[in-house]
This record gives sequence, structure tokens and C-alpha cells, in this order.
Amino acid sequence: QVQLVESGGGLVQAGGFLKLSCASSRRIASFNYVGWYRQAEGRQREMVARMTDSGRADYTDNNEGRFAISKDNGRNIIYLRISNVKPEDTAVYYCYAADTAPPRTFWGQGTQVTVSS
Repeated sequence: QVQLVESGGGLVQAGGFLKLSCASSRRIASFNYVGWYRQAEGRQREMVARMTDSGRADYTDNNEGRFAISKDNGRNIIYLRISNVKPEDTAVYYCYAADTAPPRTFWGQGTQVTVSS
């Protein structure tokens, strides 16, 4: 069973930045996709960013370039940097890692990000 453990969340003032980390118990280079979702209170979980095994990054259109996903294959850690944070970024952020054959997705337990105005 794969374990993903997020860290780096907390309280941050609007305009600041955060860097979230997600440590994997399995080599992240072996996954087809890794990425981040978030879920704000009362809302559906939404994708924030993902990265393929070849290193291509995809973001949701409304991120305004404030999010950056990266990974360290040697340390098996996935990162998400959030710049110029806004109150609407307040959410629980979940990392995930996915295989496509067979299709399987593994999730972390989530880390809370709260942005004060």
C-alpha cells in the first residue's frame, strides 16, 4: 500500500507564499501522474496541478500562474508552491499519485491551508 504524507500547510497572510510537500513511500518516478487537489469547505474537490512521469506540468486555467508543481525523484517528494496567496486559496490540499495500467490512485490525508486577509 502506498502512503502519501503532506506537510507545509498552515496559516498564511494574503500576498504571502506557501510550499507544500508530499512524501511518498513508493518511488514517485514509477507513477504515471502525481499532483494536487484542493477542497474548500462546502465545495467539491478540484484539481490544482498535476505532473506526468516525463515532467510535463498541467494547471487549472484559473490559477493565474500562482501555482507551481515540482518533484524530487531522488527524495520521492512532490511539491506545490503557492505564490501571492489569496483568501480563496483556503482549503484542504491533497496530493495524489496515479498509475494508469491498471488504473489506481493513491491519496494523502490532506493538509489545511488557511489564508487570512
